[in-house]
Amino acid sequence: MGQLTSILFIVVMFGFLYFFMIRPQRKQQQQHQQMLSKIKRGDKVTTIGRLHGVVDEVNEAEKTVTLDCDGIFLVFDLSAVAKIAPKAGATAKANDAKEADKPADDSADTEESHIDSAASNVDDSADSASDDSEEK
Repeated sequence: MGQLTSILFIVVMFGFLYFFMIRPQRKQQQQHQQMLSKIKRGDKVTTIGRLHGVVDEVNEAEKTVTLDCDGIFLVFDLSAVAKIAPKAGATAKANDAKEADKPADDSADTEESHIDSAASNVDDSADSASDDSEEK
């Protein structure tokens, strides 16, 4: 009975490790490999050392990438690329889509109400100051 419990415990621990550690790591590796397979000349990338540059050449045979960093050409392993910066057009399209989803707000109305409330506060403070001077 005790051996069965300990074997069951070990099996449960391996299942836990697989679903919470190994499986997510594999998914992340697959996504990284897909990203690297799409890399091409002219892409702006960031390396794992946080060096920013533009891809000048990709050598699939040697699995290297040559980056142009302000006129200095550096060769890295392809796996050293951490991320590819999104294209300017793709970012603009994403921002336009977000703005289209937002409802139109009445900022002019709220601005006027803030101005009106500020003006009434000034009037109230002036009235209280004149009341204080009359009491003296």
